Amino acid sequence: MEVVLAASSGRSAGTTMVFDEVDAGVGGRAAVQIGRRLARLARSHQVIVVTHLPQVAAYADVHLVVDTIGRDGASGVRRVDGEDRVAELARMLAGLGESDSARAHARELLEAARAERIATA
Repeated sequence: MEVVLAASSGRSAGTTMVFDEVDAGVGGRAAVQIGRRLARLARSHQVIVVTHLPQVAAYADVHLVVDTIGRDGASGVRRVDGEDRVAELARMLAGLGESDSARAHARELLEAARAERIATA
């Protein structure tokens, strides 16, 4: 709902939009649709999305991960690309541990998102 409202708001290019867990309570096909719409919105706006869903994260141009660092609970942010991004999406998919099937699915998600961006550019 928020994605649709933001897209139809008529705001000018250059606007930054932040979506914090806009995908809460959905999964699967709905998450893919949210990822697609956010990617479309990002063509004309800066879009920052907080998500726990790999189906949404796969559509990102830049993938950042927030980690807890050390015993004091401090947080840090790191960018993931290439195989690190595949590993992160696999972790998001599999939950506890990484598996070959989760890595294959992560690659499939990334390839589908990439192909879609090319086809709709």
